[in-house]
Amino acid sequence: MSTEIRIELFRRIVEQTTDAIIFADRQGLIRIWNQGAESLFGFPAGEVLGKSLDVIIPEELRRKHWEGYNKAIETGKTRLGSRVLTTRSRHKDGSRLYVDLSFKVIVDDSGHAEGALAIGRNVTERYLADKALRKHAAE
Repeated sequence: MSTEIRIELFRRIVEQTTDAIIFADRQGLIRIWNQGAESLFGFPAGEVLGKSLDVIIPEELRRKHWEGYNKAIETGKTRLGSRVLTTRSRHKDGSRLYVDLSFKVIVDDSGHAEGALAIGRNVTERYLADKALRKHAAE
């Protein structure tokens, strides 16, 4: 398979995957935003490409997010390793989302961080049902 064909295949895989795939550069600006991200967060790619990740991060979580993001870019790795994190996020319409996210710092051949990749899935219904069940059990 030629390099051009492989690159085109990678592009189609990323674009057509139902999970959200987001890549942000070293400064936290969105550079890749697939159809899954559009569906999950409600923002078409054209509205977020080149914008800060803040568009999907609730304001009260931004300081902690950026501390972690900058440290990950600096060190080339996340504190989570390969674990998935359930976190709060924000939909375009302002509603709160709970999203399972996996993170990976993407590095070049010399180990220099190019940015961060997140792959996510909406788990809002499951999260809220589990929360209600825990509350009910505690009562």
